[in-house]
Amino acid sequence: MVRYSLIFALVISAVSAFAQQQNTPAVTDGPQPKQGQSQRLTVGNKLRYFANESFRPGVWAVAGVYTGIEMAHPPTGYPPEWREGMAAFGRNYGDFMASWTAVQGGKFVMAAATHEDPRYFRSSRTGLVPRSLHALRFVFIDHSDSGNNRLALSNLAGAFAGGFVGNAYLPDGYNDASHAYTRTALALSGFLTSNLADEFHPEIVRIAHKLHIPFVGK
Repeated sequence: MVRYSLIFALVISAVSAFAQQQNTPAVTDGPQPKQGQSQRLTVGNKLRYFANESFRPGVWAVAGVYTGIEMAHPPTGYPPEWREGMAAFGRNYGDFMASWTAVQGGKFVMAAATHEDPRYFRSSRTGLVPRSLHALRFVFIDHSDSGNNRLALSNLAGAFAGGFVGNAYLPDGYNDASHAYTRTALALSGFLTSNLADEFHPEIVRIAHKLHIPFVGK
C-alpha cells in the first residue's frame, strides 16, 4: 500500500499559508524583474524561509490529524508496533515530520548551494489553463537568485530527501528503493498541488470569504 504522507503534507502546507496571510508574488512567466518585484533572498533569508515552512504551527497540528487517519487505516504490511497504541502513533507522527522536514531541508541545501530562489511566483496571465501550466512548469523550472529561469534542482533534491529518509526507520517491506522512489514521485506531485494552491490563492480566499470559512487570510 502506497502511503501519501508527503503529498498530504505539501497540500496542507499551502492551505496553512493562507491562514498565515502569506502572499505569493506575481510575475511574468519569463525572467523575474531585477527590481521592484521581490527582494532577493540571502542564504540567511532562505534558512528562515525553510525553517518557517518546516515548523509552522499548522504543520504540527496537521501531522497529528493525518497520523490519526493513517492509524485508522494502516498499511496492511505494517507490524503491530506501527499499527497499535500510542507508541505506534508516535512512530507514524515522527515519520510524517521526518519526511516533511527532509523535503524542506533538501530544498534549502540545494537552493543555497546553487543560488536558486525557492519561492513560487504566480503567473501574470489569465485563464485556468495557462495559470495551471505555469504552476506545473514551476515544479521543474523556477528562478535563480538573479531572476533567470533555471532547472528547479531544489525541488528534485527535496523530493529525493523526503522519499529516501524513511528507509532509515520504516518497517521491512517499506524501507526499500522501490518505495523510496514512489515517495519521491509523490513529493514531486505534492509540489504541483502546492503551486496550484499558491497560484489560485486569491480566488480561494474570495470563495472562502463568501462561504464564511474562518482562518483564511487575505
